[in-house]
Amino acid sequence: MVDRTAILAIDQGTTSSRAIVFDAGGAILASAQEELPQIYPAEGWVEHDPEEVWRTSLESARGAIAEAEAKGVSVAALGLTNQRETAIVWERASGRPLMNAIVWQDRRTAETCRRLAADGAEPLVRERTGLVVDPYFSATKFAWILDHVDGARARAERGELAAGTVDSWLLWKLTNGAVHATDATNASRTSLFNIHSGAWDAELLKLFNVPAGVLPEVRGSADDYGTTATGLFNRPLPILGVAGDQQAAAVGQACFHPGEAKCTFGTGCFALVHTGDVVAQSKNKLLSTVAARIGDNTTYAIEGSIFIAGAAVQWMRDGLGVIAASAETAGRAARAAADSQVVMVPAFAGMGAPHWEPGARAAVFGMSRATGPDELARAALEGVVHQTDDLLAAMAADGFPVTTLRIDGGMAANDWFSQSLADILGVAVERPPVLETTALGAARLAGLQLGVYERLDTIAAAAAPERRFEPRLDEAERAGRRSRWRACVEAVLAVARS
Repeated sequence: MVDRTAILAIDQGTTSSRAIVFDAGGAILASAQEELPQIYPAEGWVEHDPEEVWRTSLESARGAIAEAEAKGVSVAALGLTNQRETAIVWERASGRPLMNAIVWQDRRTAETCRRLAADGAEPLVRERTGLVVDPYFSATKFAWILDHVDGARARAERGELAAGTVDSWLLWKLTNGAVHATDATNASRTSLFNIHSGAWDAELLKLFNVPAGVLPEVRGSADDYGTTATGLFNRPLPILGVAGDQQAAAVGQACFHPGEAKCTFGTGCFALVHTGDVVAQSKNKLLSTVAARIGDNTTYAIEGSIFIAGAAVQWMRDGLGVIAASAETAGRAARAAADSQVVMVPAFAGMGAPHWEPGARAAVFGMSRATGPDELARAALEGVVHQTDDLLAAMAADGFPVTTLRIDGGMAANDWFSQSLADILGVAVERPPVLETTALGAARLAGLQLGVYERLDTIAAAAAPERRFEPRLDEAERAGRRSRWRACVEAVLAVARS
């Protein structure tokens, strides 16, 4: 029997584009994935080819649809989720990108951000957007493109250009230029969107020197984004849900109520705790962000962002060549010497929350002649664990203590890593049966707009973890490890600020 409630989710990430077809219950019916090459043109610069972002997204979607149809499943709608903050500018007439996308990890606008902060911009940006002044966010990236591509700023003022994050770019391509839009979650990561008024902010646009005319229309996370252009798939599909990857993962993890928290471990690591309909301003350098906009209701979250998580393992594999596959790290970490003092601070792209130091760089401490791949693997995984604990400590200080953390993303499949999280964090860690919660969240948002779900929070009743990890580390040992970590982080920060 053909399942008319099957929904395709396109999940465009930093290192790959994938597409997954889900049924109404959240089970995976079909999937496909395409790798996305990284481009590193200079120290601290990270780019993607926008046409490759589009090609890999389209090919993965076609592959997932073909697999679903071979099983007798008909896709009813499409949801979209994406790497956030990555900036793209393109020609409205031709759809041609002006240059490569500037990826969220890119640090080329660090000096601009330092100048803005020195000029006193931080309080305004913080109050209006919930963000800090940092090259992580999209605004300075948009301005950099307009200022460094010949004639771009003048063309933007004439209305010839469009700008947006990856969701906007894909919506433009999926609809053949009929729709230039974004959702409130993605808009809230640009430094140009007032999360209180729910609109682009004229004062912020002036501050960052971004013309309003290039920006997309802001819509809901579950909303009508038009239909896919004729010829892309067997038939046009309605696009009914859009959310940034971390907010989509929170939906996929059924974090709908204040205090519920999730952490996604992909290229980076992102912890998010729901704060309901209240914009909670962090006093500990975490971010206030839109969790979702459903109809007229906007909910919010506090988020901590770590730039390097799985990318540290990828560096060990591709940069050092000491492991052949990421999955090796669990076994190697388990075999590491019990008394190893090796600590890795994986600040390959600066440090995010709660430190916000774009000039920081990675470092490994405590090596001896006995240090080998096993000890490095453990240090890489523990570096991500300790950064996560830094985030949860900041959340607790802001009045949102996390007692159970729901985890997802590629690293969550690693049992050693998941248990280490529980041990160092000192809280229960829950892993869902479907780790692709980012794509699942996009599908659920589209399903809500389609009418498959009456309300999103009805999904929570059916959300049960696949496994629960309880803390089992002695408190004295935990305190010692945390103390060593903090000392290493201070050393990295001291070098960056010297």
